[in-house]
Amino acid sequence: MAVSITIATGDDVAALHAALQHLVPQLSSTSPPPGVAQVESLLAHEAVTQFLARTEEGSIVGVATLCTFPTPGTILRAWVEDVIVDEAWANQGIGRRLLEAMVARAAEAGAATVDLTSRPARETANHLYRSAGFETRDTNVYRRIP
Repeated sequence: MAVSITIATGDDVAALHAALQHLVPQLSSTSPPPGVAQVESLLAHEAVTQFLARTEEGSIVGVATLCTFPTPGTILRAWVEDVIVDEAWANQGIGRRLLEAMVARAAEAGAATVDLTSRPARETANHLYRSAGFETRDTNVYRRIP
């Protein structure tokens, strides 16, 4: 079955919300799926481009978020978040197609880099990122909860 990669619009709120109820738990057992208001905010945010992988019937079987933002050190940076492909659709190249679409979009926008992080335990995801041309950087990731 064919899957197309598209960019979500405001018309996709209900379908995306429904899909994320199923997809987010496949990515994280600690992060709850977003509510409708969060999905609306995500799609309305100027720094966010939400990519969807849809079947011919319109079902969303994968999502990925690209954030682009200016920084003083570069013209524009891009960050990939939450690449999720439904487990039932794994190993069909959907994750790679989502990544390629995001990298192309970042390049069109003039981004100097495209970055992402992934936990070491996510071996399949890390293999995908390396095979898609992402390189491991010698850096630390820090987090602070406000």
